[in-house]
Amino acid sequence: MHRRTALSVSTALLLAAPLLSACSGQARPGTAAVVGGERITTSALQAQVNDVRAAQNRTGQAAAELIASTPNLERQKLDSMLQSHIIDRMAKTAGISVSAKEIEDERKAYVEENQGAEQFEALLLQKGAMAPGQVDRFLRDRVLLTKLTAKYGNGKLEEPARTAAKALRIEVNPRYGSFDVQQIKLGAGETPWITQRTRPEQAPAGA
Repeated sequence: MHRRTALSVSTALLLAAPLLSACSGQARPGTAAVVGGERITTSALQAQVNDVRAAQNRTGQAAAELIASTPNLERQKLDSMLQSHIIDRMAKTAGISVSAKEIEDERKAYVEENQGAEQFEALLLQKGAMAPGQVDRFLRDRVLLTKLTAKYGNGKLEEPARTAAKALRIEVNPRYGSFDVQQIKLGAGETPWITQRTRPEQAPAGA
């Protein structure tokens, strides 16, 4: 078994650029965040939230507990989307790419170590608030993080992540919090940006 890099990121800083705010200081309607000049719309964010809630509701007796454990799901999913943008920027800067085969191999490894696809998806839903349709992005991020760790070293991704976040000029609609570029956190996130864990002893948190 080889070590995997598990992402546990909270990302967000309200910068001074005008993309989110008009002269009145109000956030542009329909925008959850702006990353690298591209909008993350509130409808795209809500679609991710709805997918998670639907998956949680399909768990039967566990549904109420899962829903209660994710009271800030909108912020959590926005955080996850921001994380992916930062990882993509880091990979681009480092000249790192990922293939469909690498993502599929990653999936097979996780599925095998969690005794099946259903158990793997259930674990991600419980630990990371991820719906089945969001797993591919999770796997892509994991492959890229493994490669980035190989390039920069274990526990040495914070500075490249910070640099990427600054370059992306992340702005967040104030309703979801603000982005601290030094801590690389959205709002009141509690987890460090990168956590090293061995697969599959514990599912990655905060995706």
